[in-house]
Amino acid sequence: MKHLIILLSIAVLSLVKVSAQYNALPFGVSLCGAEFGTENLPGTYGVNYIYPDKTEIKYFAKKGVTVMQMPFRWERIQKTIGGPLDITELSYMKRFLTDCAASGVMVVLNMHNFARYKINNVEYIIGSQEVPVAAFKDFWKKMAFALRSFDNIYALDIMNEPHDMGQYSWFNAAQEAIKGIREMNKDIYVMVEGESYSNAATWAVNNDQLKYLKDPADNIIYNAHCYFDNDYSGTYAKSYDESNINPQTGVNYVAPFVNWLKANGKKGFVGEFGVPKNDGRWLVVLDNFLNYLTTNGISGSYWAAGPWWKNYPLSLHPVAGNDQPQMGVYAKYLQGGGAVASAN
Repeated sequence: MKHLIILLSIAVLSLVKVSAQYNALPFGVSLCGAEFGTENLPGTYGVNYIYPDKTEIKYFAKKGVTVMQMPFRWERIQKTIGGPLDITELSYMKRFLTDCAASGVMVVLNMHNFARYKINNVEYIIGSQEVPVAAFKDFWKKMAFALRSFDNIYALDIMNEPHDMGQYSWFNAAQEAIKGIREMNKDIYVMVEGESYSNAATWAVNNDQLKYLKDPADNIIYNAHCYFDNDYSGTYAKSYDESNINPQTGVNYVAPFVNWLKANGKKGFVGEFGVPKNDGRWLVVLDNFLNYLTTNGISGSYWAAGPWWKNYPLSLHPVAGNDQPQMGVYAKYLQGGGAVASAN
């Protein structure tokens, strides 16, 4: 029986890898924990932060999830700017990758730093004297080398939600990170998020210049985020009625990103989206949104899951063994999956 399970896992993983060659990627889930505890960096493992374990991976794999996005913090993997990667922290990440591979799951690794790095609890923007662009390139070059043996890494997402960078250029930082990765790995997908929190609704206005990024492998995937509350934040501070939402709101919010991809012949992914469970009407918005993405050949990753989310209203994590209401909608899109947009 054990050999059968291993063979099935290898078969599923092989199918996803072959699909990846044709830009196909099913919808996934963001498994959180390694990016928690930002008030205590680097912090203590098991106290301030965790890495997802086999229990979470297996639950979502059984639901049909074959790609998981894992956020992590730069300050933990590389405790000193320009220094070596932390061996212990890397071992946690490698264990997660190994556990995912055993369940036939591909992984997107996502640096969850908002284009910043904390030194002595003070944030410095990439491009500043304290955190030069060269240091960002250095990190991703070292990461690409350290993880080169893992075949189930679908993509490296170089930065989550850059924002308010002032005089510093996100374009330049992203370009250097791409260069660093390509020095170590010629084939893996590189995911690039956009300025202004990577908002899908304003992508064409705030991030049009990203289409000029150069990648010798031509394997960039642009990663936008899309929440359906009226300030795009995903906090859902107001009710459905107060937010003046309708069933097509999600479609309307993500359409500018989809149209930009098509106009520029780029690949795309929606790396964050989610709805609260306190009003069933949000589930209709989610369903229409997912149907629109599928129709347009784009996939994404639900935000979020992980055992430490507790009462987070968007959480897809099961409670006492019971599925969350959002899973009832999302499960429809997990088996067939979507496709990374290739607007040709």
